[in-house]
Amino acid sequence: MFSALINWIVETVGQLGYPGIVVLMFLESSFFPFPSEVVMPPAGYLAAKGKMSIGLSIFCGILGSILGALFNYLLAAKWGRELLIKYGRYFFLKESALVKAERFFQNHGHISTFIGRLLPGIRQYISLPAGLLRMPVSPFIIFTGLGSGIWVTILTYIGFFFGNNQALVKKYLNETTLILILFCGIIVVCYLIYLKKKKTFPVTKC
Repeated sequence: MFSALINWIVETVGQLGYPGIVVLMFLESSFFPFPSEVVMPPAGYLAAKGKMSIGLSIFCGILGSILGALFNYLLAAKWGRELLIKYGRYFFLKESALVKAERFFQNHGHISTFIGRLLPGIRQYISLPAGLLRMPVSPFIIFTGLGSGIWVTILTYIGFFFGNNQALVKKYLNETTLILILFCGIIVVCYLIYLKKKKTFPVTKC
């Protein structure tokens, strides 16, 4: 069944071209259950065969990811906060707790968004709390693009080099996911150390 899905993706991307990548990655980056692991490797495979440009494929993948993330962000920003304030008390969620969470995302939303885009099971949904807690839009787009860019580039090159061997694609996808989880863990530790040093040694203005 997975092989049939891959073949369908290859045919779809081949027929729709770059707009097809944007649309499929938009779906993947929003809350629709459509994994990027079956979109970008076929695009990379088509690039290896000379039917697409690998650079444009990556660009379209990142663009689709950002647009899908913005879709989630705007939905959450428009309706999410009001719903939580109105009905949160039924789930023991006070408005004061929401304000604290909002401050957290204002201060640390950049690192949260970047890391979230690299983690499986989170990358599609990190945009919802970002929108809900009103993270500034410009940093949201920048760090969404950075995180998505790493993931999309890796997927595309896996397809470029191993796209004709699904067993190898699956193997390297699993290994890459584990490496990215470790990478995110290192970033979190470094960020916490940075915050601790910043708090211990505050910068004084002249």
